Amino acid sequence: MNKTYLRHGCHATFKCFSRKSYALLTCLHREIKIGVLSAATLSACAPAIAFCSHFISGGDTITGRELGEAVVTASRTPIAADKAARIVTVISRKQIEESGATTVNDLLKAVSEVDVRQRGALGIQTDISINGGTFDQLTILLNGVSISNPQTGHLSADFPVSTEDIERIEILEGAAGRLFGSQAFSGAINIITRDVKHSGVHGEAAAGSFGTLGVGAGGGIKSDMFAHYMSGSFTRTDGGADNSAFNKGNVYYSGKYRTDGLRAFWQAGYAGKEYGANTFYSAAYPNQWESNQRIIVSAGAETGGKIRLRPQLSWIRSYDHFELIKRSPVGENFHRGDVFSFSLNATASWALGQTAIGAELRSDNILSSNLGRPLDSVRYVEVAGHDGKYYTRSDHRTDINYFVEHSVVAGIFTFSAGLLANRNTAVNESFRLYPGVDVSLHPSEQMRLFASWNKAMRLPSFTDLYYKSPTQEGNVGLKPEKVSSARIGLEWHPAAFRLLVQGYYNHCTDMIDWVMYSATDIYHSTNFKLDNYGYSVGATADLRTLLGENSHLRTLTASYAYIYQDKNSGGTIYRSNYALEYLRHKFTASLSGHILSRLYASASFSWQKRMGTYIKYAGAKSTGEQMRYSPYALLGMKVYWKAAGYELYVTGDNLTAHRYYDYGNVQQPGLWIMAGAKINIDL
Repeated sequence: MNKTYLRHGCHATFKCFSRKSYALLTCLHREIKIGVLSAATLSACAPAIAFCSHFISGGDTITGRELGEAVVTASRTPIAADKAARIVTVISRKQIEESGATTVNDLLKAVSEVDVRQRGALGIQTDISINGGTFDQLTILLNGVSISNPQTGHLSADFPVSTEDIERIEILEGAAGRLFGSQAFSGAINIITRDVKHSGVHGEAAAGSFGTLGVGAGGGIKSDMFAHYMSGSFTRTDGGADNSAFNKGNVYYSGKYRTDGLRAFWQAGYAGKEYGANTFYSAAYPNQWESNQRIIVSAGAETGGKIRLRPQLSWIRSYDHFELIKRSPVGENFHRGDVFSFSLNATASWALGQTAIGAELRSDNILSSNLGRPLDSVRYVEVAGHDGKYYTRSDHRTDINYFVEHSVVAGIFTFSAGLLANRNTAVNESFRLYPGVDVSLHPSEQMRLFASWNKAMRLPSFTDLYYKSPTQEGNVGLKPEKVSSARIGLEWHPAAFRLLVQGYYNHCTDMIDWVMYSATDIYHSTNFKLDNYGYSVGATADLRTLLGENSHLRTLTASYAYIYQDKNSGGTIYRSNYALEYLRHKFTASLSGHILSRLYASASFSWQKRMGTYIKYAGAKSTGEQMRYSPYALLGMKVYWKAAGYELYVTGDNLTAHRYYDYGNVQQPGLWIMAGAKINIDL
């Protein structure tokens, strides 16, 4: 995947310029490249850069020059994508439409630096990580609002949106504490929902292998100042393996308001699912079952002027019902989590660049039958919808963050430095500091050199601290994870080609993992040191530019990522469940093309080799034999007929019907075929 390059639109000529709030160039919220102005003048035009992703629309050009999209996940101060000191990988709307992906995790699989470990089919439960990190070390955002789950990262990827609702996905690699707070340990993924450019409705229906059925619909209404978007979807399947059937549904709404001096955004979403959890958490129990629900509500605004204020408020509630043995009280758990967050940021542009300051207050709370400190019996809380079941434990923690960052764009040089001051009631009463520095040099429009150094931390999840089962035992004495991350790279992008080469080193202390110390042991959560080295190479070619506009081939991408880990403390470990099971090699490639008339096709290929081992089971009984993960390759394809107002398509995943494992003993489905139709109606 690569950064978004906006299509060419109509040309416009301007004879005079103004920095007033009502000026056209300011309203566009782009950094405008005008050849007759000096670099110093361009640096002074910072107010023309976009506020945030909610108000960006693509496809704008001026005097034939493409305008770079604003990057919202690379710095706290807004900097245009082609000037940013950190690289943000973007999966664009066009790439989403061309791919055969039916879920967000399918889209992320195409990024070589991202590890997507799937338990159930169609993303029913997915662990996502970046650059050899774990699923708990990643901050996941929806329109800039963190939706990461403090109970467990296993549930962070429960999105209330479908691929039809997404405008683009932004992926930031490396420690990002000064950008997103104390939990952005190894990177961040920001899902941006579709912008309502005009009123209309759309719908989709699909069916395929293993009794899979899916339907979805959405629509938007746009006026001069307001825009509203709402969608809903439902999917069910019998599953591609034993005890893997599921039902899931999503509902999502977003609204926007804009005037010259104020912009506001609000959203609400619901995601619910229930599924056979097969051998998800232990192969000794092949008949597990789980149900999850999540409610997301947030609102934010931004003022205009030389000093821009951005308040944001959010509330996220999660429900988790787990049965170790389906329809049995043995090993049954109930959890209810609430996350409240409020932040206020201010950005100012002045003679020496842009400065941002801000603060965030976040409260993590959990009620549980298994996680947390015991409650007095008079304080038990009944589980809604389950007579006689109670939350008997609870815990909470408050996270306070203060941010400061300054950025300078001076000619061919970009510099950004910042600091996070963090205090959490679960650790101690003192503040801890996490600095970061990003620099880039862009000697030409086709080349950029960049380097960065950042620090971050992650608090243990409530599961890490407290979870206890016949096969797992948490540790209330866990320390927060800490990382010092350095990156360096080169980006080169002439007209029809883009090459990105980057390397990194992560020095991690107090890393958290679930480990066994012997063949007869259960899993314990523990801390140890770990160093992580890696590099990646990615290339994209616009084949129509290289081969001519009449070429049937459109775009070719290829990327490769390599990781090496060095565990240097913590004693001998028999096996690791997460941190040491990383991808040593991952290669991805995709090709899109035009077959004839309105018929198009795209193909994707991936190959990966995972380090680590798992214990082989015969049925529900352990053999005691450790097995290494075998490398595997997957081939997918989409063929679609696209016309004005509708699309017909057929997708195929794992076309070679290869049986493979992302987690030991949790077998993934074979060949999966889906056929469907989409319709769009403009109002």
